[in-house]
Amino acid sequence: MDIFLQQLINGVVLGAIYALVALGYTMVYGILGLINFAHGEVVMIGALVALTVIQLLVGSGIALPGPAIAALGLLVAMPVCMALGYAIERVAYRPLRGAPRLAPLITAIGVSILLQNVAMIVWGRQYHSFPALLPATPHQIGGATLNDLQIFIVLLAAAVMAALLAIVHRTRLGRAMRATAQNPEVAGLMGVNINTVISITFVIGSALAAVAGVMISAYYGVAHYFMGFMLGLKAFTAAVLGGIGNIAGAMLGGLLLGVIESLGAGYIGPLTGGFLGSHYQDVFAFLVLILVLVFRPSGLLGERVAERS
Repeated sequence: MDIFLQQLINGVVLGAIYALVALGYTMVYGILGLINFAHGEVVMIGALVALTVIQLLVGSGIALPGPAIAALGLLVAMPVCMALGYAIERVAYRPLRGAPRLAPLITAIGVSILLQNVAMIVWGRQYHSFPALLPATPHQIGGATLNDLQIFIVLLAAAVMAALLAIVHRTRLGRAMRATAQNPEVAGLMGVNINTVISITFVIGSALAAVAGVMISAYYGVAHYFMGFMLGLKAFTAAVLGGIGNIAGAMLGGLLLGVIESLGAGYIGPLTGGFLGSHYQDVFAFLVLILVLVFRPSGLLGERVAERS
């Protein structure tokens, strides 16, 4: 029971991060019908930019508490990622909006590779240690251990997702986003600026990516130029699991995927003598993706996005 509770806690924390990244995929797909495979690299850029700012602040000897330094790093990383998301949409995707679906898909993969190589040139190939700025005081809950950093990650992710839901369902911008997702031509005739709505969608998704990048780096204590690739694929799996194009589905899918990974590594690994242990936890994520695509392609919440020519 102690193992189950511990793995459940680990899974919820990891799933909260997956959910934030999956929201970027599902928002873009809901409006454009495009899988932005460069989104994981935006997460990576956010993590490395925040780490650079944090290292500069720590190296300068400024007397600030750890959480304040982490917050400053995040405040710099967010506008950088937002500008990057806007540039990706404006330069790489908007000219291909009327092209066959394969063209923007290949472009997305190309942008992903480009950002990886740019990050490798700027920050190098080595792994960078993320300083332990946030408190990690352990708390015992029924035999399992939960620290302050894990609590902070879950609470911050919940607050960000609640704010996004409020924007989408209770603001004029949210109504414009939902109208564009449902029928962009009709939304344009009703006075919605389609280009602006799409750009803002990329900007919001990129801001969430920056938050997720800092979270995942603080959680594992490391950042590197290739970190966004696998994280992006897992977040895409979470979006498909919940129902891509569905914001609530992305949240649910992220949490479920994190729990499935943790329980799989904690239980199936020992049963196989360590053959499918924590080093093979990626197997569980992609097994889930295959099963969902085979048995329920529309995802758990089943929202279908209309096909566009």
